[in-house]
Amino acid sequence: MQFASIALLKYIELLHCEIKLVGVNQHRAMSTSSHSYPMSSGEDQHSYIHNSSYQKAGINGVEERIKQAILEKLDFHLNSNFNIADFGCSIGPNTFHAVQSIIDTVKFKHLKENNETNIVPLEFQVFFNDQSNNDFNKLFRTQPFSSECQYFLAGVPGSFHGRVLPRNSIHIGHTSYTIHWLSKVPEHVCDRKSPAWNKNYIHCNNLIEEVTKAYKVQFIKDMEVFLEARAEELVHGGLMIIVGQCLPDGVPLYETWQGHVLETIGDCLMDMAKTGITSEEKIELFSFPVYFPQFSELKRMIEGNGSFMIEMIETISHPFEDMRLTNEFITSMFRAFLTTMIEHHFGNGVVDELFNRLAQKLSKHPIDFEMWKTQVVYYVVLKRK
Repeated sequence: MQFASIALLKYIELLHCEIKLVGVNQHRAMSTSSHSYPMSSGEDQHSYIHNSSYQKAGINGVEERIKQAILEKLDFHLNSNFNIADFGCSIGPNTFHAVQSIIDTVKFKHLKENNETNIVPLEFQVFFNDQSNNDFNKLFRTQPFSSECQYFLAGVPGSFHGRVLPRNSIHIGHTSYTIHWLSKVPEHVCDRKSPAWNKNYIHCNNLIEEVTKAYKVQFIKDMEVFLEARAEELVHGGLMIIVGQCLPDGVPLYETWQGHVLETIGDCLMDMAKTGITSEEKIELFSFPVYFPQFSELKRMIEGNGSFMIEMIETISHPFEDMRLTNEFITSMFRAFLTTMIEHHFGNGVVDELFNRLAQKLSKHPIDFEMWKTQVVYYVVLKRK
């Protein structure tokens, strides 16, 4: 495996130290959240590695469109080094798949546009970014063998709600299924005295207008910081690729099957409070730092940023939309990305009981996918001005 040189890693470490010492502007500061919640690590049946096929299917669904955008929109004004960053990489395997697709497309474009027989091959450096408590060791251990000789790699710890790499250092940035995660839970949603109090709800389900406003404000702030940071890190003419899920216009989260599952998890917690496993007070103080915007909201937010040109911004139906997902699949998927958050707030020993109850409720009352609406997959390609 070709790892980035010690000197490069030391440089990144020094960069983080420099940012802390000189005191960058507030819009570049790291998240004010005191905690971060990585996906479930390890190799057991509940880990994110074994329960992220839904996200991968969404990424695969837009892959050809992303490739076409790279072929048509990427400007080649570079030497033999090409830098890629995946922001919010988690522990794989989706990050490796996305990166490999980008590398293969860039290689093809490079060969197509340079007809010289003695063309110097590109050398690729890939930066895998996520929170400092992400399991980077697990990430690197699971790198596909087929990619080990194709690029140098380095882990870059830090919140993508702020700069994590040097200015003008990245040719293509990528992030998938990440920006719905907020830097922190909005203020006042866990405050009984606030009109934005989320009551016993554990997420922004769009039922309480003031709660939705609070989440939306935080989402806008976080997106502004995210885009400003990426604008500094990308070279001029570089591309930023964003893939994720959002709500169709006019559809609140509580009308989707994904929202229904989150509501059911909340119901399970309340049932556990009645038996003394947890308490209503703890539930009232708990809310997921997650906001799914409607597509028009997301589009307006991106259009308002002056550092990028929008090359592509569209939605597709999720490839699994017509599938009847099993209760086991749904329970395992939600458990994989919610476990660390639930453990931190409610303590050890709660997760097994909670998701056993969720599985039982879904078994007793299966999801009618024809009745519930669903989220859509969006894909955005931005070009640095």
